[in-house]
Amino acid sequence: MSAAINPLAILRRKQVEAETGLSRSEIYRRISRGTFPRQIHLGPKSVGWYRRDVQDFLSQPAAYRTSEAA
Repeated sequence: MSAAINPLAILRRKQVEAETGLSRSEIYRRISRGTFPRQIHLGPKSVGWYRRDVQDFLSQPAAYRTSEAA
């Protein structure tokens, strides 16, 4: 039996790097351009990304735009 993947699960930066193949600096560069999902703040020195947002990016990385960039 396969467990369903929760789209609202929060991925930490290392997980996002592993899933996307992007480096830390490239993730933040793309965020500033509006071509990667924005992180959510979990604490003073802690951020994460919704799994759903990362999956949306991975479905069409070249065409991905955040709503702020549109």
